[in-house]
Amino acid sequence: MRKGKKYVESAKLIDRSKQYDPAEALATVVSTAKAKFDETVELHVKLGVDSRHADQQVRGAIVLPNGTGKSVRVLVFAKGAKADEAREAGAEYVGEMDMVEKIQKENFFDYDVVIATPDMMGVVGRLGKILGPKGLMPNPKAGTVSMDVARAVRESKAGKIEYRLDKTNIIHCPIGKVSFGPEKLEENFNALMGAIIKAKPAAAKGQYVRSCVVASTMGPGVKVNAAKLI
Repeated sequence: MRKGKKYVESAKLIDRSKQYDPAEALATVVSTAKAKFDETVELHVKLGVDSRHADQQVRGAIVLPNGTGKSVRVLVFAKGAKADEAREAGAEYVGEMDMVEKIQKENFFDYDVVIATPDMMGVVGRLGKILGPKGLMPNPKAGTVSMDVARAVRESKAGKIEYRLDKTNIIHCPIGKVSFGPEKLEENFNALMGAIIKAKPAAAKGQYVRSCVVASTMGPGVKVNAAKLI
């Protein structure tokens, strides 16, 4: 795949053989982001676990100290007073079976997070094959299945992100925007890495954090010294 001129220029500023300290890595990502829009900065962490085993799963959620810089649209499955609470907390869409049908029949995906009260999971379960592949299925570990829907909505709006392993045992997460600057990005980075390290499964053997890379949307990856994170 041919890289653009700006990418090639930015890549020249990065020492591929070096593992940077987090602060230096994030400062480098910010300085090499050349796109005309406010790029998202992402963290990619490869872990020494096997996601095929249930006792080696790494999954959770955290509210980043400085948010993600992205406006988050929330859909809530709730009824009665809980539906009212969700609306008051700022959820864009609230419903029951009507929302299930809208998603099934109209392919409705104008939202970033889906939250549900436990009593609605029987209904929401019908959407598993639709929401699951998109990473939108409500989950208790991520805090998106909760009776406290107002809090769940507020946290999602404030920059709550879910981290989970993909099939290659890598976690991919946004940690903010280039416009945040290195210091705020580092605060978010430290919070997320702290949560990932704390979530280390007891069954995990050997080196836990195998590699860690930060990169902007259009920019090259910068390796972070994983040894200093543990």
